[in-house]
Amino acid sequence: MTRIIQKSDGKGSLKDIQVLINKNQDFLNKLIKSKLNDLKNADIIWTSPIENDDFAEYRDNDFLIKVGLDPLAIQLDKFWPARGPQWDALAKTNSGQVILVEAKANIPEIVSQKTSAKNKSKCLIDYSLNETKHFLNINNDTNWSGKFYQYTNRLAHLYFLREKCNKSAFLINIYFIGDKTVSGPKTEQEWKGALKVLNTYFGISRHKLKKYMLDLFIDIKDLEY
Repeated sequence: MTRIIQKSDGKGSLKDIQVLINKNQDFLNKLIKSKLNDLKNADIIWTSPIENDDFAEYRDNDFLIKVGLDPLAIQLDKFWPARGPQWDALAKTNSGQVILVEAKANIPEIVSQKTSAKNKSKCLIDYSLNETKHFLNINNDTNWSGKFYQYTNRLAHLYFLREKCNKSAFLINIYFIGDKTVSGPKTEQEWKGALKVLNTYFGISRHKLKKYMLDLFIDIKDLEY
């Protein structure tokens, strides 16, 4: 399935991102525009997860459609096999820009399972991850399809859209603060400490795509429910 219906009574980042996108769009859009100069004058249109769309999340060609791209023109399947990243939130702008979102509510979520892909799918993933590493001038031997695979495959998709498809795409990582339902971090500093470890492990504290990425730290007490 490339359209994945989500329950409305979940917890953690699943619930937090639904609340943020459906009830706090003005708050979120102002925050993004204040931090990403390329989007400061954009009309941001959120397309997932939307309440009247069953809070669905999207992957593969369906995610491209949700951000206003033509799958036939993009040819994602030449870069990534089916069952690729399932995006926590998606948006497009009035001028054709693309916003991809990954959301977390507790630190253990940063650590993901290694890819379960096999055979040709695994070969394509490894090739595309290595291509991304080469573009970013990362020469260490860290395994991008291992324990932090969710982070690296999102970064690879940003590379694909911007560098191979010439699309104005942005990757926003949203880190929620104070979610007691999943024992989430109480402060921004806790998140930044964990992210420093991740970035140091991969050697990606600075890279050529960094200016198209944004880390947002949002305290759930600032949201309307």
